Amino acid sequence: MEVIAIVLFISIFILILSGYPVAFTLGGLSILFGLIFLGPEFFNFLPSRIMGTMTNVVLLAVPLFIFMGIMLEKSGLAESLLETMAMLFGTVKGGLAISVVIVGALLAASTGIVGATVITMGLISLPTMLKRGYSTELATGTIAASGTLGQIIPPSVVLVLLGSVLNVSVGDLFAAALIPGVLLVACYIIYIIIYSLLYPEQAPSMPAKEIKEFRGKGFVMRVIKAFFLPLILIIAVLGSILAGIASPTEASAIGALGATLLTLIQGRFSWSVLKEVMQETTHLTTMVFIILIGATTFALVFRGMGGDDYLIDLIEGANLSPMAFLFLVMVIVFIAGFFIDFIEIIFIIVPVVAPIFVNYEMNLVWIGILLALNLQTSFLSPPFGFSLFYLKGVAPEGVTTQHLYKGIIPFVLIQIVFLVAVILYPEIVFLLIDN
Repeated sequence: MEVIAIVLFISIFILILSGYPVAFTLGGLSILFGLIFLGPEFFNFLPSRIMGTMTNVVLLAVPLFIFMGIMLEKSGLAESLLETMAMLFGTVKGGLAISVVIVGALLAASTGIVGATVITMGLISLPTMLKRGYSTELATGTIAASGTLGQIIPPSVVLVLLGSVLNVSVGDLFAAALIPGVLLVACYIIYIIIYSLLYPEQAPSMPAKEIKEFRGKGFVMRVIKAFFLPLILIIAVLGSILAGIASPTEASAIGALGATLLTLIQGRFSWSVLKEVMQETTHLTTMVFIILIGATTFALVFRGMGGDDYLIDLIEGANLSPMAFLFLVMVIVFIAGFFIDFIEIIFIIVPVVAPIFVNYEMNLVWIGILLALNLQTSFLSPPFGFSLFYLKGVAPEGVTTQHLYKGIIPFVLIQIVFLVAVILYPEIVFLLIDN
């Protein structure tokens, strides 16, 4: 029976890679295996398991954070942020690329949605960077990498889902991810500065005339307006969580309302915008939750067959140390990220390996941050990095897939080195929370 559970796991992976819908593959194949090997009575447990998942208050944060991210995308704040940051760093070699990284971090802390951030910054900043004489590789790599910061910088939908699956506090995950997120941004900026010093002609500063014009009358007010509004939202959402004033779910409601008000202040709010945002939110949320129902069915059948106990016995029999098992999981997640979405990885792989981490008495908050960093890396990795696909879809003519691959490799290496650093120095994760 335990071997059949492993066959179920492998079969699901094969079917997903063949192009079958994830939710129906997870649920349908699990029900088929369950009916054959466990009998129909076994599924008496399923309704209560599904209702237990659906009534999880923490998961309410998912549609609210998605709504917040999509509404902010419509507000036009990204454009004003990028324009302002570009002029502030205009005199510095590589200043435009540095501004893209900082804006990517601010958008990550405001939205937490990778696709929206990459597409928005690709449309706004990529043509500008190429026009200014930036290397195509540096421009595309910077935008793709900065856009994925929403995977690790809270509030992140990835962290909300990981918190639910690992059964740890989402607030603790948010607090634990903040310092690694900021350090990763610093690593990106350091790389850009070094690159700009080595190849100044590929990362030029902005023309002095344009900077002078921008810094004319009303400059201070433009800067305040560009930064003040998104910072208020970030402080309201993250600050309320870290200060213990609000739970992540309550803070997500604050974020959704705040994003709507910011869109209203920017003069971009209308009934059609609200309708579009609600439709996109419903679409994405439905996708997440139908996969979650399928994953719940899979977890029930897999455990009913003793698959989790079998894996634990297998790992213990192999005499793998906790760090060796962690390395194995990180490699599997990294490779899986080439082919399937982060939501599928969280709902298929993480529930299977979580009991083994518990058995090894490893801190699950730390594991959650490592998984989030790893999933972020897989978003960037050629040939199937989703972030690269998003950017290619909005890139100007002349920007090839080869440019994207070459440009992203240094950032992928930075990610891998940083992931190893967090594994070796777990205290980075626990600076803002109690270990």
